[in-house]
Amino acid sequence: MNPSEDITSAVSLINDPTAVQRKQDHIELALQSRVPGQEIDHRFYYEPLMAAHPKQLKERQFLGKTMRAPIWISSMTGGTAMAGTINRNLAQACAEFGLGMGLGSCRALLDSDEFFEDFNLRPIIGDSQPFYANLGIAQVEQLLAKGQGEKILALVHKLRADGLFIHVNPLQEWLQPEGDAITRPPIETIQQCLELGAKIIVKEVGQGMGPESLKALLQLPLAAIDFAAHGGTNFSRLELLRDSEQKQQVFGQLAHVGHTAEEMVDLVNGLIAILGVKAQVRECIISGGVGTYLDGYWLMHKLRCNSVYGQGSAFLKHAQSDYAALQEFVKYQIEGLKVAEAFLKVR
Repeated sequence: MNPSEDITSAVSLINDPTAVQRKQDHIELALQSRVPGQEIDHRFYYEPLMAAHPKQLKERQFLGKTMRAPIWISSMTGGTAMAGTINRNLAQACAEFGLGMGLGSCRALLDSDEFFEDFNLRPIIGDSQPFYANLGIAQVEQLLAKGQGEKILALVHKLRADGLFIHVNPLQEWLQPEGDAITRPPIETIQQCLELGAKIIVKEVGQGMGPESLKALLQLPLAAIDFAAHGGTNFSRLELLRDSEQKQQVFGQLAHVGHTAEEMVDLVNGLIAILGVKAQVRECIISGGVGTYLDGYWLMHKLRCNSVYGQGSAFLKHAQSDYAALQEFVKYQIEGLKVAEAFLKVR
């Protein structure tokens, strides 16, 4: 090497001190980095020329509020030693990253404030992010039958929530050892509850909903529909796992009944086209089997109404210890969404 080459090499190292190690990494990892053609994700067109590296996600209006990322933290829990920690960590993530959140069942708060602090998350989330309470359809039915609809409104008010999730879970209740009987069609209970004046979101609990149920819901003045589709945590299966082996063998197949998020996207798109102006619901939370930010990005762009995507178990996994693990998880989700938004177009 002559002196001029020595000088050029030295300048190069000063300007790019990682160059030698990077090039060595490229040599060592090249063969490991091959992605076979059959593993290509065919849901997207990759367009590398049409955008610069993104600085931030596009904000979106959802449920009347501004979300800085289109991620909904699906309903969790309360009333256990760990529940308070989990919920507070999740609420902190909502505040930091501009997400929305639905609580787990707030049944325990209807007649007692013993576990109130597990659910008292508005002071952490702040007023700018959407935050919803939650009751099961059986509890709503029972309260309305007793003429105690004011308890539902009092719950929403006490939590400073924007409204109420009603989770419709007939299979879970049927299979739960301590399950409650549902004595009237849930659609009738939901219609009656709407008369109270609260904003209501209806969701399933891990098996999704078929076309007749979706058609009925779309024609009601709901704030949104949450899919809670098949493919994520399945609460019918969860209840069976709490019961005897004989019951698991007899009823196990019921956990395999349901509708995926992709199927529900297609159903909702078709129903909106058929119903036209009769379709009052124009916002959805796509949840259930949404494993990654690419799943969420793809499904949101397929659905022909305003939407965000929800995750439950992935957040639960990272929220059980210190906040730093959850913070890093959410940060990487958002970074992935930024790249997808800039360079990926849904086919």
